[in-house]
Amino acid sequence: MPQAIGLDVYGTLVDPLQMEEHLRPLAGERATELAALWREKQLEYAFRRGLMRRYEDFGVCTGQALEFAARSFGIRLPEPERRRLLEAYGSLPPFPDVAPALSELGERGHRLWAFSNGLESAARGLLERAGLLGHLEGVISVDDLRTFKPAPEVYLYLARRLERKPEEVWLVSSNPFDVIGAKAAGLRAAWVRRDPEAVFDPWGIDPDLAVPGLHDLAAKLPD
Repeated sequence: MPQAIGLDVYGTLVDPLQMEEHLRPLAGERATELAALWREKQLEYAFRRGLMRRYEDFGVCTGQALEFAARSFGIRLPEPERRRLLEAYGSLPPFPDVAPALSELGERGHRLWAFSNGLESAARGLLERAGLLGHLEGVISVDDLRTFKPAPEVYLYLARRLERKPEEVWLVSSNPFDVIGAKAAGLRAAWVRRDPEAVFDPWGIDPDLAVPGLHDLAAKLPD
């Protein structure tokens, strides 16, 4: 039976750390560090807002994380520069393996949906600019529930939208917190271990599959 698959967007389909190129005029040789801190704080702000039940959408978290990261590096960020960076964030490049992997998964009959912390409109535009939207049936956003991954309800919402039982849905993500969240909610999950040195959280909750890239996923998913 074809699998129903929700694919994480940021870090799995597109690469947030490629923002270092846009940050280089501001941070020079520290652009890589700045991009990593921006991403780290973006996720942290989403987690905190979910726990506090003080929801603001992922775009707000992204903008506030950028401001924090810039201040941490002693960088003054004028509003035009801030807008430039956030616009660039909406055009993140895909990882090289993504388009061919999605094409192969689709040819095998699997149902593919993007499943994101981002707003549906933002994720849809990002994926279209990355040339990936045509490989997907659609985009599902946690914004519909006004909370963030890894809250259990967002994974159950994914299953409802795909009209499957939770145990019949796969979550594919490079983010261990996302994989653990999906597994805790009863879904199956594949971890895309893009960094060979990445360590999975030792919570006693393991992914059903671990692959070094999306190109390995099609061969390992059960048909």
